[in-house]
Amino acid sequence: MDGVTPVLVPPNEEGTRATVLKWCKSVGDAVAKDEPLIELETDKVTVEVPAPVDGTLVEILKQVNDEVHPEEVLAHIRLAGDRGHAAPPPPAHDDADGRADADAVANADAGAGANESREDDDKDARLSPAVRRLLRERGLRPGDIRGTGRAGRITAEDVERHVIARAGTAGAHTIERVPHTAIRRRVAEHMARSLAEAPHVTTLFEADLSRVVAHRARHAEEYAARGARLTLTAYFVRACAQALVIHREVNATFHADALELHADVNIGIGTALGDKGLIVPVLRRTQDLSLLETARRLHELVAAARAGKLVPDDVRGGTFTISNHGVGGSLLAAPIVINQPQVAILGVGKVERRVCVIDAQGEEAIAIRSMCYLTLSLDHRALDAFQANAFLTRVVGILETWPQ
Repeated sequence: MDGVTPVLVPPNEEGTRATVLKWCKSVGDAVAKDEPLIELETDKVTVEVPAPVDGTLVEILKQVNDEVHPEEVLAHIRLAGDRGHAAPPPPAHDDADGRADADAVANADAGAGANESREDDDKDARLSPAVRRLLRERGLRPGDIRGTGRAGRITAEDVERHVIARAGTAGAHTIERVPHTAIRRRVAEHMARSLAEAPHVTTLFEADLSRVVAHRARHAEEYAARGARLTLTAYFVRACAQALVIHREVNATFHADALELHADVNIGIGTALGDKGLIVPVLRRTQDLSLLETARRLHELVAAARAGKLVPDDVRGGTFTISNHGVGGSLLAAPIVINQPQVAILGVGKVERRVCVIDAQGEEAIAIRSMCYLTLSLDHRALDAFQANAFLTRVVGILETWPQ
């Protein structure tokens, strides 16, 4: 179309699929270049697509919950100053037309059923795949819903509003279906694929974190004054970073013909997003970070993840993952599904005070210690028990001898 610019799904180097999360503008709205136009949700981050030019949004091709792919056209913008081809106004009705209209109304009841069927067919032809799916899941017909999209097109939001309104009149015991977010769907696909492809094995160790807990208690305020929230996760990152430099086969990517050993230790941190799912922001080059730098960067990434402000680079390039499931009260989780193509993931259980038998100057004694379970779930194609146990032995040793 002359004078019209397409709005495209941005390319991405990983070929990640995306879903339309929200339109920031409606058809007919004026838009400015680089102004946020639409939000896309991938399995990793939410991406804003800006308007490529100044003008007017004249057509939306993808609705909320529609799946889109790189370089696909989302909408069209008519350039500023280009009026385009206006649609002709509807013809004016004189008295004769009015009488004809009255006659038509008088005969309408006879064909009501046929008209309703034709209306359903007309609306159905313009539905997006996502809307078709929603209607099918909820047992609705297109004619049941008033569309608010362009030219009366039914959107996913229209369906949801109709369902909510209907539920409000159906009583308090109505069963609710909550559509999966794009993140939830992609995580589910990724986890199922990982379990299907990689033989998972989990090894379990117990760690005495008494020295780590004591160090944190002494330095938390100091770190906070320097802009870093000192969490226990920061200590696990530091211990893993040191161990992975030595046990390079754990900091690796599995390929059918080789194991790729990485020079940089890029550790992903599993971060829960409430009901939306899970995301794994990545701390890069952790082998070069101090505890202070680790704590600061960790806090920044987790905060950005929960605020929905991560950018694609924040979730790329991980070589190892830590899942601190203990923050939710879990003592042990096994296996934790590997974030392929990585070959291992560390699970950290809840830290709790437990009664232990310790060696006190050559004598056995009973003491209370801050203990937690550590698990390493590994891809048995890439690693065996000897390598996994050697890695975890080193991680536990670093934590238990933390300098004071």
